[in-house]
Amino acid sequence: MVLGQLLGQPILLGYVATGSMAPAMDAGDGFVAVPSPLSGDVSEGDVIVFEAQEINDGELTTHRVVDETEDGYVTRGDANPFTDQDAGEPPVTDGQVVATAAQVNGHVVTIPHLGTAVMGAQSIAMTAVDSLAAAVGVPGELDAEGAGAMLVAIGIALLGLGTAFDRAGPARRDTTRSRKRENVIAIWVAVGLVLLVFVTLATAAMVIPSGTTSYQVVATDQPTDEPQVLAPGETGELERTVDNAGYLPVVVATEPASRGVTVEPEGQTVASRSAGETTVRLSAPRTEGEYVRTVSEYRYLMVLPPSVLLGLHGIHPYLAVAGVNAVIVAIGTGLVLAVLGGSDLRLRRPGDHVPLTRRLRRKLRRWRSR
Repeated sequence: MVLGQLLGQPILLGYVATGSMAPAMDAGDGFVAVPSPLSGDVSEGDVIVFEAQEINDGELTTHRVVDETEDGYVTRGDANPFTDQDAGEPPVTDGQVVATAAQVNGHVVTIPHLGTAVMGAQSIAMTAVDSLAAAVGVPGELDAEGAGAMLVAIGIALLGLGTAFDRAGPARRDTTRSRKRENVIAIWVAVGLVLLVFVTLATAAMVIPSGTTSYQVVATDQPTDEPQVLAPGETGELERTVDNAGYLPVVVATEPASRGVTVEPEGQTVASRSAGETTVRLSAPRTEGEYVRTVSEYRYLMVLPPSVLLGLHGIHPYLAVAGVNAVIVAIGTGLVLAVLGGSDLRLRRPGDHVPLTRRLRRKLRRWRSR
């Protein structure tokens, strides 16, 4: 849940901080958050988590869909007398929805007081980190990301301190008997570690640059030359640059995530260390006002033919990512076995029984004798 807060994406569980969804969810209740790629189409009655534009200081908001219009979803907290759109929030588009609260027989699956516990723990952790930051001379208050970075740094420092004590402390006699072979690593453990690194890097290279982009469209009777300030019913056109800073070509799928927007091309290949262009056409409604149009972009390493990757993407984006990772696993396994062979790895470290200080003195004497 903490990771979800830092990423702005509920991971498996979320919570509500206010009573705007009472009685379905009281303040501090948790709920099961189903990511939007898995939850399917949003319909009236669903409780969604979306990235607000105006309300709630532009943060994640959990409200119910009460209506669906050509421009997006109309949302409202069950306890609120007015909709979010009455409060100035533009209609919510599919691209803004990050998760849907799981429901059984029309009732939201809640975990009472889960959010209260999480918020209390966060408050205590932030207070402790702020106090520590002030003690070491860090100015100002830290945000959640800064606090997380400091806690990671403290953890690394404690790990280093523990390692130093372990190395420099008094010798301990091992009275247990191990059946494991010393200094031997099973070949499949080595293969698994290498593949873990490969798959993690490949998935990060595909997922991190992907995402949804929002475009603000203003429908007005005084349009300008800007492609996003249009007369009611007109369409503006702008170019979207698709950069590939990596050393492998990628297949990029770009698709509308709301009404009133089209893209061309929807699929393209971008060579390594180069860029492509996508044309985005934004349509203004016939009613004056401000509206949000969203476009989603997905990237896949081109280890399969582009047509195959786009076909898998058409079924589900996760399937395309899985296809890429399957190829990487197959290639990585073959390379590791070709280099290391199929037998277990024996690590030879002569002199481990000799204390480190004695080995250093020996090396120093050898250096002086030269």
